[in-house]
Amino acid sequence: MNTKNIIIIGSGLGGLSAALRLSSLGHKVTVLEKHSTAGGRLNQIKADEFTFDLGPSFMSMTYELKELFESCGIDMPVRLVELNPIYQVYFEDREKPFRIWKDLNKLEQEFAGIEPDLAKKAERYLKRAGQIFHDTEYRVVKRNFKNKLDYILKLTRVPPKHLPFLFKNMWKEVENNFSSEEIRIIFSLVAFFLGSTPFQTPAIYTILNYTELKHDGYWKIEGGMYRLVEALVKLLEERNVKIVYNTEVTGVEHTNGTLNAVVDQNGKQWKADLFIANADAASFRGTILHRPNYSEKHLDAMDWTLAPFTVYLGVRGKIDGLMHHNYFLGSNFRGYADTIFTSTISPQKPYYYVNVPTKSYSECAPEGCENVFILCPVPDLRFKKDWSDKEQLADTIISDLSKRTGFDIQKNTLQRITLSPVEWADMLNLYKGSGLGLAHGMNQVGAFRPRNKDEKLSNLYYVGASTVPGTGLPMVIISSKLVLERILNDNGSVLKN
Repeated sequence: MNTKNIIIIGSGLGGLSAALRLSSLGHKVTVLEKHSTAGGRLNQIKADEFTFDLGPSFMSMTYELKELFESCGIDMPVRLVELNPIYQVYFEDREKPFRIWKDLNKLEQEFAGIEPDLAKKAERYLKRAGQIFHDTEYRVVKRNFKNKLDYILKLTRVPPKHLPFLFKNMWKEVENNFSSEEIRIIFSLVAFFLGSTPFQTPAIYTILNYTELKHDGYWKIEGGMYRLVEALVKLLEERNVKIVYNTEVTGVEHTNGTLNAVVDQNGKQWKADLFIANADAASFRGTILHRPNYSEKHLDAMDWTLAPFTVYLGVRGKIDGLMHHNYFLGSNFRGYADTIFTSTISPQKPYYYVNVPTKSYSECAPEGCENVFILCPVPDLRFKKDWSDKEQLADTIISDLSKRTGFDIQKNTLQRITLSPVEWADMLNLYKGSGLGLAHGMNQVGAFRPRNKDEKLSNLYYVGASTVPGTGLPMVIISSKLVLERILNDNGSVLKN
């Protein structure tokens, strides 16, 4: 493949990974970024002496990150640290949290008297999930498809024993394997990592339990998740990749099925041979390309992941009851999950996740202080448009967290930043504030997901969460490899593994 001039729209992890792969092959790459910093959702917020990770706070399938750097001839530029226990879960009616260990014998001890023979049950459950994972990894996940027929033909190569998992939800599968409500809930929490609930998520995604407890686990990056973005930006600078900040793509110029240029907010045209959009692959087609099939009406009819409601707190003192990763749940899991997607009001007893990076590294806060990041999944802007009550919801969560940890967070708050779906939508062009883009129902995966090559413009490609293979840090890294493969094949080259 001859050297190409390539423009990447957006500097999320997918865009940065694609830029690294392409620049390592000698192509000239320019990244256009709306904001003054790179990273997209994988970003950070600074407030006085506090530094917060904006979104992702850990990752799984870290071998995909290692593959990215190894394929470009680069030693791992960040230090990964495994989480074990991986997190703890507080239930509303229980003072002491459950610690979730990868060691199944330790996990069984944690639930002694609650779930008999847990290690044996979990081993059987995870073995089945592992079989699904390894039987689909290269046949379905890490593969481009020519069309829907090609995708369906590839699915026929998956062992038939896995087919039932496509037609039942995750909750049904955990219900069939475990007797206690607590374990069923904990094993189904991974559905929320997909921005969904276990009652909407197909049982095939029990593979996420396998990746968290068996296959690779969860890992943090020493110094904070944004260290990964900083490392990627440095590597790209060394390869003469130019990142142009404060530049938002608002239009395109094309003729005869070829994209000639993208146009920024100032009317400047950016020309290239090839273009890769790291914006949402569905909404970009609608808002920028004005495709009828991706109009607001059609986009609204698609299944989107839950929106993020986030609170960033700089707190005076140390909160002894918290670990690095914590979940706080109520007492009506099914009822909460059934209403959270489409509610028009803020949750009265919200379920939420709390990340406290100062439990792992102190440099993100002043001495003697805690850095607290709270994430509460909420309905997107299709359902709840008015978020003028965002501070009241933040107060509700902080009050609940204070009560359950025995620490007066409100009284000791030094910094507080609240972001509702409105801010998330505006900040990162997330469609209606959806946190992770398109959801992962069977009608929105594989070839039924927006393709990573545009259907009309021959030199426009896509990378990121809403194209193949899906959402999550490892998935968008795989996405960068799949789009590279697509580009090389289109230009007469073959990706060498």
